[in-house]
Amino acid sequence: MILFPTDLASFLEIIRQNGEIAYSLIFTWASSHSLLLTLFAGYASHSGVLQFGTAIAVCWLGSFLGDVFRFWIGRQFGPRLLKRYPRIEGAVTKAALLSERHYVWMILLHRYPHGIRGIAAIAYGISSLPWSVFLLLNVVASGIWAVALVSTGYAFGQVSGKIMSDASSSLGFVMLLVFLGLSWLLSRKFDAVMEQNAPAPSAAIQTRESASLKREKQKDRRAKQGRDKRSRKKAQ
Repeated sequence: MILFPTDLASFLEIIRQNGEIAYSLIFTWASSHSLLLTLFAGYASHSGVLQFGTAIAVCWLGSFLGDVFRFWIGRQFGPRLLKRYPRIEGAVTKAALLSERHYVWMILLHRYPHGIRGIAAIAYGISSLPWSVFLLLNVVASGIWAVALVSTGYAFGQVSGKIMSDASSSLGFVMLLVFLGLSWLLSRKFDAVMEQNAPAPSAAIQTRESASLKREKQKDRRAKQGRDKRSRKKAQ
């Protein structure tokens, strides 16, 4: 059993020997929309150490459930969370504004930019977006994300396999690092483009407050209706 890998082939062999642990790690990182590990899962699938279909399913489920959990956090604790962690307010603000205007495209694309992929679903929860709409779009978006990235990593494995004959060669390791690095830079560029298209922060604050106020009014209305109903019962 290999404990300390010295090259790419040794590292892949460790993954082969610990498949369940590898899938668990992929699921965990996919829940935070990690591009690099998802791409590597595709590469590992091409190398035969992971199952291609299983890798896609694990990434799909992880990405979907991760955003469901973050949406729930935003819906339940959004305003209090922003007060407690002001450092994320800017990113949440941008995501909230963009989601109010283009929620379909935001849910489909937020997994790719580096700056908002981990907190966009919190912004959706703070907004007025209904649970049903979010769940429907989220299951589609997470599936597209998983299939696209795992397939891209798999395709890179095919291309690199034609260039090098030995997976343990230094060329293969360098090519993998370059590929993952370029993917990371592309996600940062995508993030910059979305930031330029984001409306002014003041409008985001107003949007967030109006959504929170709307939910508070709905809660007060339901509470008042419940009190009126109980009062009528007592009167009878």
